[in-house]
Amino acid sequence: MALAHVLDDEAAAAPATSPARVSDEISAPTYEEIAELAYSYWEARGGHGGSPWEDWFRAERELLQKDK
Repeated sequence: MALAHVLDDEAAAAPATSPARVSDEISAPTYEEIAELAYSYWEARGGHGGSPWEDWFRAERELLQKDK
C-alpha cells in the first residue's frame, strides 16, 4: 500500500474537530510567518553573521509566545 493511501485513510478516519474546540486550541505559526520573521533578523544584522537555525527557532518561539 502506498504511503499516500495510508495517510489518506488515516485522515478520513480522524474525528472532525468541532469549531468550538478549534477556537480553544493554540494555532501554530505558519512556515511563511516563521520564515518572514527569521529573515527580518538576518536583515537587521545587515545580512551578516548569525545562524539561520537560531533565527528560525527564535522566530518560532516568539510567534508561539505571541499567541498565548
